[in-house]
Amino acid sequence: MSGKRRILLTGGTGFLGSALLRAVVADFDVTVLKRTTSRTDRVADLLQHDAVRWIDFDKADLPELFAAQRFDTILHCATNYGRGKRSILDTASANLLLPLTLLQLGIEHGVKTFINTDTVIDKRVNEYSLSKKQFLEWLQNSATKIQSVNVALEHFYGPFDDESKFTTMIFHKLMRREPSIDLTPGDQKRHFIYIDDVVRAFCRILNSLDTLPSGFSSFEVSTEESVSIKDFVRLAKSITGNTTTQLNFGAVPYRANELMDSRTDISALKALGWRPEVSLEKGIQLTIEKESIQ
Repeated sequence: MSGKRRILLTGGTGFLGSALLRAVVADFDVTVLKRTTSRTDRVADLLQHDAVRWIDFDKADLPELFAAQRFDTILHCATNYGRGKRSILDTASANLLLPLTLLQLGIEHGVKTFINTDTVIDKRVNEYSLSKKQFLEWLQNSATKIQSVNVALEHFYGPFDDESKFTTMIFHKLMRREPSIDLTPGDQKRHFIYIDDVVRAFCRILNSLDTLPSGFSSFEVSTEESVSIKDFVRLAKSITGNTTTQLNFGAVPYRANELMDSRTDISALKALGWRPEVSLEKGIQLTIEKESIQ
């Protein structure tokens, strides 16, 4: 390893984490924590990279890792959305227990900064958002001991994300020309933000750590204007050239405590010189084009 600043990254094989890894590998030495069962197809070309070290944390002794390796920054991107048949213990383990363990070890071993990937979703919506907000409270409580940065993301999307994500599921069903898609009424509004803009936001934060307060800082990452689910799906249908799939708005009820209008504040990121650059139409076009080539 070189004299570059050292990042401990969780979630580096996932959609967001792999994109971040590609963005920072030229400027940082990165140790990636992954599970032995993690898919590595997104990062296959980086598995032997000189600036990347891979650790299977379900087999490793994390206290020994911190004792043997100095880290400047912990960047926590690992996320369990609680979808499918995953238990609440799996969700809490990824979103609360793992980052809490890393936070404590970071404090004990003199790590300067902990950057947490959060969500703008209210904690009452589901187990995923609840576990995220529970860790946020611990992070805020520890801000006197370690520089703590919370990055709350709106609904981000892009090519080759998991189909368990709403946006990817919509793209794939439209691209396959499925007969119909059952949806909520679709009046809830979201700030759909393209993955490249999210990565640029994290990079701007990483490169601005020396100018941030030594305690707690919070950033929200989103577009400047929200759009309804209904308009998003209709736009995606138009861009895919799909004229056959029936969109059944109202076939699915809203979730309990559904957020109907996501209101975000990106002024803190703007103050660092960041703003979203990819329009919704352009982002959907890029996603469809890249997935169509594959």
